Amino acid sequence: MTKVAIVYHSGYGHTTKAAEAVQTGVGMGGAEVEMIKIDAEGNITDAQWASLAAADAIVFGSPTYMGTVSWQFKKFADASSKPWYSQVWKDKIAAGFTNSASMNGDKLSTLHYLFTLSQQHSMIWVGTGLMPANSKAAQRNDINYVASFAGLMTQSPSDSTPEEGPLPGDLETAKLFGKRIAEVTKKFK
Repeated sequence: MTKVAIVYHSGYGHTTKAAEAVQTGVGMGGAEVEMIKIDAEGNITDAQWASLAAADAIVFGSPTYMGTVSWQFKKFADASSKPWYSQVWKDKIAAGFTNSASMNGDKLSTLHYLFTLSQQHSMIWVGTGLMPANSKAAQRNDINYVASFAGLMTQSPSDSTPEEGPLPGDLETAKLFGKRIAEVTKKFK
């Protein structure tokens, strides 16, 4: 069975909701998925590090704070220097996602950070593979309305609860992205 690990940090719950939608999509793609939530202090357990080592794909997720990943995700990334040194994640599939309050919010900077982390680990990056909803007829809840190719971008208004955001179209985009990750991982396994 193809194994996908989703390792992410969520400050307020919105990024967790996006992670859960990606998880649903990975399952739709026929892969086994493990959620690894980075705690409020930026840590994961030894068992979770072992799960990342055993996974065929690792999906990185973080909210976009001040134009990049949260400090908790950065602490995790810095701690990944141990598997980096031994190239434990080499040739695994990698992908990433982020959420912010603004439509843009410099989310691409966060995705670039996640991509760079994956390349430091010699991983193989997978983008969304989704066309954008960019016609005059496009509606906010269309697939890939935020129009990201490099990875998943979702948006939650700053005064929304996790139940209110990300919006349904972003969550459907997340599911399709997760399914793509599972399908690409199967091809490489």
